[in-house]
Amino acid sequence: MKKLGRKDIPRDFGERFEILEKLYKHGKVTLKEVSALSEVSVETLAAYFNEKEDDLTATRTIFVAGGAGFIGSNFVRYIFNRYKNYHIINYDKLTYAGNPDNIRDIARDSRYTFIQGDISDASVLNETFETYQPDFVINFAAETHVGRSVFLGVKEFVNSNVMGVVHLLEAVRNYKTPRFVHISTDETYGTLEIDDSRLFTEESPFLPNVPYAAAKAGGDLMCRAFYQSFKVPVIVTHASNNYGAYQYPEKAIPFWTLQALNDEPLPIHGKGQHVRDWLYVEDHCRALDLVLHKGTLGQVYNIGGQSERTILDAARLILKILGKPRSLITFIEDRPGNDVKYALDIKKIKNELAWEPTHEFEKTLPRVLDWYQENPRWVKGVFNRAKQFNAYVG
Repeated sequence: MKKLGRKDIPRDFGERFEILEKLYKHGKVTLKEVSALSEVSVETLAAYFNEKEDDLTATRTIFVAGGAGFIGSNFVRYIFNRYKNYHIINYDKLTYAGNPDNIRDIARDSRYTFIQGDISDASVLNETFETYQPDFVINFAAETHVGRSVFLGVKEFVNSNVMGVVHLLEAVRNYKTPRFVHISTDETYGTLEIDDSRLFTEESPFLPNVPYAAAKAGGDLMCRAFYQSFKVPVIVTHASNNYGAYQYPEKAIPFWTLQALNDEPLPIHGKGQHVRDWLYVEDHCRALDLVLHKGTLGQVYNIGGQSERTILDAARLILKILGKPRSLITFIEDRPGNDVKYALDIKKIKNELAWEPTHEFEKTLPRVLDWYQENPRWVKGVFNRAKQFNAYVG
């Protein structure tokens, strides 16, 4: 079959397809849908969009570590709905934040397999790789709660966020997995000052201020070392604060939401001056899809929501949406190592992979709050398992 290029595209193609191209690259429509709307063949569209015709129909196996957690389960569902011939291996330890209810709707599908396992357990991990020989690996598995790393100890953070990553890298290397994406955080870069106009780039140094972020940085550096030393096909991403459905209520937005619904206090560290960049989880999943399939091996990509708000502003917006008084806000002592500000430069992923966030915080947050109100069974299940949450929410 002749390979088509841009010279084969009709002269007026660019003008007619600007909107469709943007929708396609944002994952809103498929190649077939664009073809039907435009009366241009899938083959021609694929050449124009620089994508193979079989990208969405190929049969592949993807190994998702930590796919029962918040971001991981949203990604599993995203891949499940977008790639009809992908077999998803969800490998999760099911710690306090791993929740089978997060993926209950697809749990019995033949394209989905759940394995309860720990990435820190090399023997079970290798056995799983041997059995399923994945085409892709993506790692969400981590100990992520900052407060727990500060007040409850660091051992589990090092085990999961450093040694667990090493075991994954060794499995990818030994079983010659073609692509591995490791998910990290903007917290590895440290902090900016409140009035700082700079943004963290992929070249910014690691200056973590809490054990959680230091452990994540350790795993990230292992990824770099394995690529440089052994050419392990790994890509690392750094994302800002995610929000959305299925988030464990120890994190700020779901915790505050449930507190407000019960007319209980919303605890806020310090005076709420800390600035965070809020990234809707579906935007994050779409970015990870692009990185997994088209990102450059050995590279790092920042993924941010471009929605910087102070913690206090976020809490006040939740109360406004729910019709609750600001008097519910309660200021508590700031925790050690609480970074003042995070802000990511996302030009690299914009330029290389044509990704940018499409959900505005103020417009999307009401939908997220509705989800927690409309899913009482999920909320009750989380509370029944946890009994109580860490007081150092965030």
